[in-house]
Amino acid sequence: MKLTILGTGSATPIVERRPSAALLDLGNESILIDCGEGTQFQMLKYKVRFSRLKYVLITHLHGDHYYGLIALINTLNNTGRTEPLILVGPQGLDEILGIQLRYSQAFLNYTLDFRCTNPDKPEEVYANEKISIRTFPLRHRIPCTGFLVAEKPAPRKILAEKLPADFPLPYFKMLKEGLDVTDELSGKTYLNSHYTADPEPPRQLAYCSDTIYDPALVEYVRNSHLMYHESTFTSELEGRAQITFHSTAAQAADIARRAGVRQLIIGHFSSRYKVLDNFLAEARAVFPDTLLAEEGRVYAVPSR
Repeated sequence: MKLTILGTGSATPIVERRPSAALLDLGNESILIDCGEGTQFQMLKYKVRFSRLKYVLITHLHGDHYYGLIALINTLNNTGRTEPLILVGPQGLDEILGIQLRYSQAFLNYTLDFRCTNPDKPEEVYANEKISIRTFPLRHRIPCTGFLVAEKPAPRKILAEKLPADFPLPYFKMLKEGLDVTDELSGKTYLNSHYTADPEPPRQLAYCSDTIYDPALVEYVRNSHLMYHESTFTSELEGRAQITFHSTAAQAADIARRAGVRQLIIGHFSSRYKVLDNFLAEARAVFPDTLLAEEGRVYAVPSR
C-alpha cells in the first residue's frame, strides 16, 4: 500500500506544481484520487501503469481536482481498455462527462461504473474481499467528500515448513480462516496456533481534500495509518483560509494529532508560496510525524 503524489498545487497554476492528484498503489491494482489538469502526463512521467488503474475517486467539482479526468478517460480508451472503470464522485460528474463524450463523439470501449457520493454523511461506496472505500463529509464552498481506503483483514499466514508433506490440500483454507483441523483419516488434530501466524494488520489511508478546519473530521479519520490533508496556507493567512474554506498547515496537523494518525502528509499549497519550509515547520510543531507532499515521491502507508 503506497501513495504517489502526482500534484501538490491549488487552483492557481504555477510551473513548479501540478493540480491535485494522488495514486494509491495496492499491488496489482491502483486508485487515483482526484485528477487535476495534466494528471495523465504526471502518470506517464512517474511510470504509473495505466492498466492497473481500477478506481478513480473525485472529491469535488472544483476544476483543479477533476479537469484532467476526461483526458485520462479518453487515453484509457485509446490504449485499448475494455475493463470497467469504477468512478466515484459528486452528483453531476456523470452528466459533465456524458456531455463531453457526446459532443466529441467519443465512444468508449469500456464501462464507467459511476458511484455518486453523498456530501452530507459518511457511507461505504465500494467494497470487495480486499478493500473498503468509504466517504466522509468535508466542509468546502461546494459539496465535497473525503475518502477512507481500508484494507480488509487478511487470512492467517500458513507456516508451510511446519506441516507434513502429505497435509491434505482442502484443509489449507480452514487453517487460513483460523480453525483447528482434524484429519478424518488419521484422526490427528492440527492446532491453528501451531501452524499459522498472524497476518499483517490492515492499513487505512485517509484523504482530506479541500476543507475548512473542522474538528468533526477527527472521528472520521481516527487511527488512520496515513492521512493526506490539504494545507493551502500557513498560519499568517488563517483568516484567508477561513474565508475560502481551506486549512493551514497547523490546522491540518491538529486534526492529525487529535485523531491519532500514524503519519501526516500536507499538500495543496497556494501559488503565493514559492518555498514550503514554513509549512513543514509549522505542522511539525503540532504533529512531528508530518511530511510535505512532493510530486513523484512515493510514501509507504505504514503499519502500526
